[in-house]
Amino acid sequence: MGVHVHEHCLKMARREDGTPWWSAFPEPSSSPVKITWSEVARLVQDRDQSQPREFLLVDTRRTDCIGGTIQGSLNIPAHSFYLMRAMLYDLCKQAGIKRIVFYCGSSNGRGPRCAAWMQDYINFVSDGSGSDYESDSGCSAEMTTQVMVGGIRGWVKAYGGEMMEGYDEKTWEHPKPDEETR
Repeated sequence: MGVHVHEHCLKMARREDGTPWWSAFPEPSSSPVKITWSEVARLVQDRDQSQPREFLLVDTRRTDCIGGTIQGSLNIPAHSFYLMRAMLYDLCKQAGIKRIVFYCGSSNGRGPRCAAWMQDYINFVSDGSGSDYESDSGCSAEMTTQVMVGGIRGWVKAYGGEMMEGYDEKTWEHPKPDEETR
């Protein structure tokens, strides 16, 4: 997949032996589809509370998961995500989730990596050979992943604290340096 990682982020994301945290897991092969903040906002705003949810928002931040999260998001830190993807798939399948939208600080590392790992898993369990995919993009007919462009930082720039849980305005006045790959 080749996720771009800033050098300063890479230094923060290294394990004791000097390797990045994600090196313990396979490199993802899928390239998740991108979704804009406005499309995610529409999903959140237009959701009919009386109907089952057809999408899930996954916030992959870890220690930098401060300042709030988008309404209804599930926080699964990227560092533990790979081992949780089968369970998440089972839960989403049972709940009728059709779309899983991932994000992190700025969606330049953790969010896209987790979305790709999840799409790889969806593709694997859908058929294993890819014969039931709708397109060459690797999207399963039953479930797909997306990455919210700009991450939570972009969301806050666009919407402030709207449609957020735990919004803390002070956090966003002077945000910490991007911990994108931590």
